[in-house]
Amino acid sequence: MEWGALDYLIIDLPPGTGDAQISLAQTIPLSGGVIVTLPQKVSTEDAARAVEMYHALQVPVLGIIENMSYLELPDGQRMEVFGSGGGETLAASANVPFLGKIPMLAEVREGGDNGEPIVVSHPQSSAAQALIGISQQVAAKMSMVSLQV
Repeated sequence: MEWGALDYLIIDLPPGTGDAQISLAQTIPLSGGVIVTLPQKVSTEDAARAVEMYHALQVPVLGIIENMSYLELPDGQRMEVFGSGGGETLAASANVPFLGKIPMLAEVREGGDNGEPIVVSHPQSSAAQALIGISQQVAAKMSMVSLQV
């Protein structure tokens, strides 16, 4: 398949350190990887193995994202369904940047289901703002990586 000129090609992989991740990193020169975790311990342990795998394969880890960090309740309170702080703790222990927290919002799922991302359908929502901020950080980091090549 011919992609043409691209600024970025982002490949969304399943979680973990399976064949897809290893094969991709060994086949294609990757400019960097972003690790996504939930705040809970079992997820951060899996994500820590992914960080180690990318380091072993000499793929720069651009940072850690904590997904489903909290549930926003109608009264404005936050419920930390999966605990809290796991992504930040992992980033600190792995010595990689923490890129941000993405809250749980039904609109994120709905946008995925109907093909309209939350940054389009609800751009002022907390999840959209988190995703925009994270995207800007990743783009900036990729610009720095490309200058080093």
